Amino acid sequence: MSKRGKRTALVIVNTGNGKGKTTAALGLLLRAWGRGMRVCMLQFMKATTGNYGENRAAKKLGIELVPLGKGFTWLSKDIEEDIAMAQHCWSIAKEKLNSGDYDVVILDELTYPLTYGWLPIDEVLDALRERPPDLHVVITGRDAPQELIEFADLVTEMKEIKHPYEGGVKAQPGIEF
Repeated sequence: MSKRGKRTALVIVNTGNGKGKTTAALGLLLRAWGRGMRVCMLQFMKATTGNYGENRAAKKLGIELVPLGKGFTWLSKDIEEDIAMAQHCWSIAKEKLNSGDYDVVILDELTYPLTYGWLPIDEVLDALRERPPDLHVVITGRDAPQELIEFADLVTEMKEIKHPYEGGVKAQPGIEF
């Protein structure tokens, strides 16, 4: 909030090949929720059946966190189904963005459908321009399109320097999921 009590709505992008994009967005979501802000997170790639740590925590806290995908869709055998799912997710996201019900909307892993060409970047940018004037939006995922980077107010690139996976350590509950 500014000194006048009005906030400057931001578009925030967490991108890069390093770990922590979603985790940073969840930290922001928790901080905003703790300040009494109305928050939601839509997960474009996480499976609707997922029961990850963030899903469990959100349920306990009463925070709206909605997985809308099938998981790692780049391994899919039915790309047309994945495209349809991404477009369905985007239609839900547009409803959330335009509803006036939120102060912060997180679009987790939205960069993937943009990068794969499943969603038109111009349509996403138009929706961001037309959102309520006090709505913060956080977008996460690798390879954020240049147009999104230029449009955003804050862009953070997570850079992998070292990862335990390289040494044979598998993903662990509470750390990666």
